[in-house]
Amino acid sequence: MQNYIEYDFTITPREVGAEILVAELAEVGFESFVDTEGGLLAYIQEPLWNEAILSDIYILQNPDFTVSYTYKTIPQVNWNEEWEKNFDPIVVEGACTVRASFHPAATTPYEIVITPKMSFGTGHHETTYMMLQFLLTLDLKDKGVLDMGCGTSVLAIMAEKRGAAEVLAVDIDDWCVENSLENIAHNACEHISVLLGDASQLNGRTFDLIIANINRNILLADIPHYAASLTHGGTLLLSGFYTEDIPAITEQCTAHALRFVQNLERNNWAAVQFTKQ
Repeated sequence: MQNYIEYDFTITPREVGAEILVAELAEVGFESFVDTEGGLLAYIQEPLWNEAILSDIYILQNPDFTVSYTYKTIPQVNWNEEWEKNFDPIVVEGACTVRASFHPAATTPYEIVITPKMSFGTGHHETTYMMLQFLLTLDLKDKGVLDMGCGTSVLAIMAEKRGAAEVLAVDIDDWCVENSLENIAHNACEHISVLLGDASQLNGRTFDLIIANINRNILLADIPHYAASLTHGGTLLLSGFYTEDIPAITEQCTAHALRFVQNLERNNWAAVQFTKQ
């Protein structure tokens, strides 16, 4: 299990500054964010961190914003307490509720109960929210699905609830794998398996739907693996990047016979749907 580095940012003006800061931090590997009264908390896995991690974060040099921060190493077990203080149920399109076990039961058609610990994917972040939006629109009955970079496996769980026959959830973090197994059990899912690893796990496997909510650089590197593992006419859903990155993502997908279908945008974050030609 990995420790995390927690950054506590104070930002003025807060609302716009926090949006920009989250976008920039995600590009360099930060994966979990919690809003605070004066700014936000941001988390990155300790092995991905270095003392110069913020050197290319433009907003820190932007005179239109005042940003200060402190940082510290925290064990993963501390995340539950922080999360429970800040996590409210999320309702997506009035059809899917993502909640914790200590919240009241939902009345929406779909309900996902999670305990994310340090894993990314509570539904609060724009990218997870948009991926759930996509999954609500797709016919997943009897389909084979991959949730790449699964985090909490909230998307894998939703895929099964939408009728997928078999779902594979993959993440490079053993904590995410452990957390995924817990969340899968909480939701009484029976058709999801979880693997520790990266895109090399895909060799020889095929899927009707591939979901990858990671970050721009990893997606660009792994799109060839996704294309090779997608069935003809299959669907690829990508998120974890800013709207300005859509052209680069689309160019790489087009080069591997993946056709752009549509994209969603939420607070300048993007989610894009492609199909294999």
